[in-house]
Amino acid sequence: MKKETGKKEKKKITQVLGPVSSLESYVKADWWREIFNANYLRTDGDVVSDMEITKKEIDKFLSILNCDNNAYILDLCCGQGRHCFELSDRGFKNVYGIDRSHYLITKGRTQTRREARTVNFKEGDARRLPYPTDFFDVILILGNSFGYFESQNDDLAVLNQAFRVLKPGGTLLIDVTEGDHVRKTFEPRSWEWIDKDYFVCRERCLSQDEDRLVSREVITHVKKGVIADQFYAERLYSQETLFRLFTESGFTNTMVHSKIITESQRNQDLGMMAQRIIITGTAEKEWTRIPKQQEQKHVAVLMGDPNVSDIIKPNNTFDTDDFHTINELKKALSSLKEYRFSYLNNHKTLINDLQKNKGTIDFILNLCDEGYNNEAIKELHVPALIEMLEIPYTGGNPQCLAFCYDKSLVRGIAIELDIPVPQAFIVKPDDITFIEFPLQFPVIVKPNLGDSSFGITKDNVCNNFRELEEIITAVRQKVGYDSNILVEDFLTGKDLSVGIIGNMPDAYTILPIIEEDYSDLPEDLPRICGYEAKWDPQSPYWKNLKSIPAELPEETERFLVASCLKLFSRLDCRDYARFDWRIDKHGTPRLLEVNPNPGWCWDGHLAKMSRISGVSYPEMLGLILKSCEKRLAEQKIQDQMPE
Repeated sequence: MKKETGKKEKKKITQVLGPVSSLESYVKADWWREIFNANYLRTDGDVVSDMEITKKEIDKFLSILNCDNNAYILDLCCGQGRHCFELSDRGFKNVYGIDRSHYLITKGRTQTRREARTVNFKEGDARRLPYPTDFFDVILILGNSFGYFESQNDDLAVLNQAFRVLKPGGTLLIDVTEGDHVRKTFEPRSWEWIDKDYFVCRERCLSQDEDRLVSREVITHVKKGVIADQFYAERLYSQETLFRLFTESGFTNTMVHSKIITESQRNQDLGMMAQRIIITGTAEKEWTRIPKQQEQKHVAVLMGDPNVSDIIKPNNTFDTDDFHTINELKKALSSLKEYRFSYLNNHKTLINDLQKNKGTIDFILNLCDEGYNNEAIKELHVPALIEMLEIPYTGGNPQCLAFCYDKSLVRGIAIELDIPVPQAFIVKPDDITFIEFPLQFPVIVKPNLGDSSFGITKDNVCNNFRELEEIITAVRQKVGYDSNILVEDFLTGKDLSVGIIGNMPDAYTILPIIEEDYSDLPEDLPRICGYEAKWDPQSPYWKNLKSIPAELPEETERFLVASCLKLFSRLDCRDYARFDWRIDKHGTPRLLEVNPNPGWCWDGHLAKMSRISGVSYPEMLGLILKSCEKRLAEQKIQDQMPE
């Protein structure tokens, strides 16, 4: 029989442009989304990783602020949290940090967990702060983290948000490069060794309007070659312009304090970090009046029917664990005071119930992952029915659910997007023998259609043809003889899940990536999170598996996040989704499946990721609801626009 050892992995090659005539033309409007990663910590590490520099800066800031240790402090655009940690070390109890960089926020959170700190980190956009009005005593924008956006109006939006979330009399402190000084002194070209392995070459010029410094960095590893060729542009603010922006956003008592002159241990190119100024302003305002409580939104929660059999569940019926999970959901939802909830779970009367409630429901929280009449293949029928009645709802639309229910189809879409998947082939209903077997053992056998790991147990991992034929027969008996079966390479690397809450293009949050910890599982059992782990309390999988924060190389994490966002967009996922991956023996992540409307239960993977990020179960459900509300509001505006 013909066997293949698999294709060789393609070596990732960084595109290098060579000489360019106009640096500015290569700067993306949102360059700041991707540039703040491990390379940033390398190239700017002589400043941003030097705790002595950080301590001196905090000394200077605190001498200006004169605040006590109970003050609520927000480090806006906090990076990996170096100033947050220094403030925490000095006894400040209420320190918050927010940054758009998933990589840097993850790094800050990891350090917080490792060192048992109390800093509160969030990933988010400075133009839309996720904090209440009148919340902070002090807001800091440090290390020249102001002026990244393409439009000055976006910078003004940042100041407006700072003004909103500051308490009356609160202080905004910005540490920003002295624009006029940079215009006169910037180096058009420079290069330096970062360490014994890396060096960086830089080019700089002023933008055509001379309002921004445009930079290019080519970072090279002595053995790997060029690892990054990146362009970015930072706005050069004069003191006069900064004063005007402070005034426009409502700040008073604006003043310039002493300069910050940075000394690098490398004693080389500091760029815009070399000389900065400190500006403060006061939020002179009244306490925001608490508006009359708005009428609660009515959300109907649509669920599986506990009175109908369900072949996926043990004993084909809802058990005490299911009812406990539903009670935990109801308890969590009851704490969300902006909403009142009603529950729809009688599928015999569902169509009539929806018709009766139409007009009284603001939208539906669609948690019916069991499918219409508890038939998994009819999961897409539920949103289809809701759409026919023209009622808004959370989560994936029928097309999205149909795509993701078919594992082979998702594989094809992933390949189209240049996202790696395991080697695999389909066994059709009329296939009896293998004329050609394109894989090497071990392999794993899965029903091509389905979710909740139905039909996937420890026995599905096969090491020879006899086991393969036996399990294919067993799976056919379970899911039907007219169904396709997927046979995949069994990957033995980290078993990963990536969660997203929100919507494209930019109103989303990437939850901390988790991996399954199989270390307590008996050695003779295959490392899979299958049916036993989810449904059988007596199984070693149920008892011994746990999910932990994944420790991954920065490049791998970036790849996973970028790939999941591509899939989220291409498959038209909405409001939330989960993506399951496995790393192969070469260290390459390969997509296993995509889960729109993923498990919503209190102890599920999405809830575990949320808890790691400091988001409770009720808060996670609230984020899903808010994501849906925002999406519906934006769609309504779009529908009202003239064609």
